[in-house]
Amino acid sequence: MSLFNKIFSSIGIGSARVDTKLSTDRLKAGEKVTGVVEIVGGNMEQQIDEIYLSVMTTYIKEFNERNINKQATIEKIKIVEPFKIGSNERREIPFSFVLPQDTPSTLGRTKVWVHTGLEIKNAIDPSDKDYISVSPSPLAAGVLNALYDLGFSLRKVECEAAPYRLRRRLPFVQEFEFVPTTGAYRGKLDEVEVMFFPQSDHKLEVFMQVDRRARGLSSLIAEAMDMDESFVNFTVTTDDLPTIKSKINQLISRYS
Repeated sequence: MSLFNKIFSSIGIGSARVDTKLSTDRLKAGEKVTGVVEIVGGNMEQQIDEIYLSVMTTYIKEFNERNINKQATIEKIKIVEPFKIGSNERREIPFSFVLPQDTPSTLGRTKVWVHTGLEIKNAIDPSDKDYISVSPSPLAAGVLNALYDLGFSLRKVECEAAPYRLRRRLPFVQEFEFVPTTGAYRGKLDEVEVMFFPQSDHKLEVFMQVDRRARGLSSLIAEAMDMDESFVNFTVTTDDLPTIKSKINQLISRYS
């Protein structure tokens, strides 16, 4: 029977099972994630070499003129040293970690999840997948709300492979695409795109692209040559939040 148990465990039958229970699935970038990993032993004692939690998302990358979806690991955390779990033994392992500041917000089609993995020698590694809802950090939310207040509406949010000049820690950037639907910029701009690059809890680098609407022959030529787009790079701190709307309005007005 022991031989059969080993064979079955090696192909995932009767092996240990894992279930991660998060304290909450609604989080902000920079907040602490807490919960427990529950492991239930299989039909025989097994050596657990590693338990790790990975914060994951997907992004779009262009390849041979086609868009393909790729997975990215935002953070990977080892939560326990190797141990043995007995047959049908139940064990709970508490954990906590900080959700990285550059975790994308789950707006639009963006999805973020916590993947739990167990490494067991000579066996199919059991795993678990828990989706989480991630809200923008207070600084990013300040920028987004300022654009709403200026008459812009959010049209699309997407994670895309980062061009070389925008590559930071992760292989992708999250792009927020706004269009002016009311206010002073309606009819003057086609769209405004923003990307966030957190520097710390209290400092955020913002990359903004302002796309002017074509007016007249020279504007049409500029639009055809992508010369109607202006790029703005600025920094937002916690102290800037009370006046962020005015600051962004001044920046956009230079290019409208």
